[in-house]
Amino acid sequence: MIESEETGLRCLSQIGVEQIHLVTVVPSSVHSGMPGINFEKRRKRALHRYRSQIEDAGFGAEMHIVRGTPHRRINGIAGTVGTDLILIGSRGESPLENRVIGSTARNLARTAVVPLLVDRIERGTDTPGTVRRHLFKRILFATDLLENAERALNTFEYLRHATEGVRLVHVRSPKDDTGDHAEVESRIQPLVERLGEWELDAKTDIRRGDSTKEILRAEREHEPSTILLGSRGRSRLRRLLIENVSEDVVAKASENVFLIPQQRSA
Repeated sequence: MIESEETGLRCLSQIGVEQIHLVTVVPSSVHSGMPGINFEKRRKRALHRYRSQIEDAGFGAEMHIVRGTPHRRINGIAGTVGTDLILIGSRGESPLENRVIGSTARNLARTAVVPLLVDRIERGTDTPGTVRRHLFKRILFATDLLENAERALNTFEYLRHATEGVRLVHVRSPKDDTGDHAEVESRIQPLVERLGEWELDAKTDIRRGDSTKEILRAEREHEPSTILLGSRGRSRLRRLLIENVSEDVVAKASENVFLIPQQRSA
């Protein structure tokens, strides 16, 4: 196991993870009889290797090898086993790939009903590791102070054991209805105080402009380990009509992204 993977597992342990379900999805279009393709055997060998590493680190581990559409099968297994968190590795998207709709991470950002952690993987190497060794050491918390903001904030109840500092970022867009700069400062202060109660050093960064562009600009300036944000939980029709900031950040950010979906009614 490479050092970054060991550190990542320690980070998961710090936030209370005890059991890990390893999932690999073989596309329905891929068959074992196809020339030069032995997908399932290769993936099964890789899963056994990961399972041994995870168990050696003190976690319980189970394997799931399934066929179908990746994000649908992952969501299905997450619901069946009652998982609290989906973790997926992603290299992100190049400018060319940004035009291709359908990456698993982006589809999960749109459909997952439990928190989603997108762990960035290195590009351009034969033995890729994770971009950041520490998953939660420095958090950039992008909050709209509207829908789902409280639920996203509450994740620090368990993240605080693995976090040293938090940068609270709020972007005032032309469509913003959270008030002027002074009003936003007064509304964001209780969040700073809550984080202080959890012994977290929190600083604020209030911006104006396009939400996605400003969050990504803040990422470049503050260099966090992970961007934390809540999904607005828009309806399927509204997703087709309106830009989804959380999906765009998952697709375009360089660092890890921890996405907290809106709580669904029973």
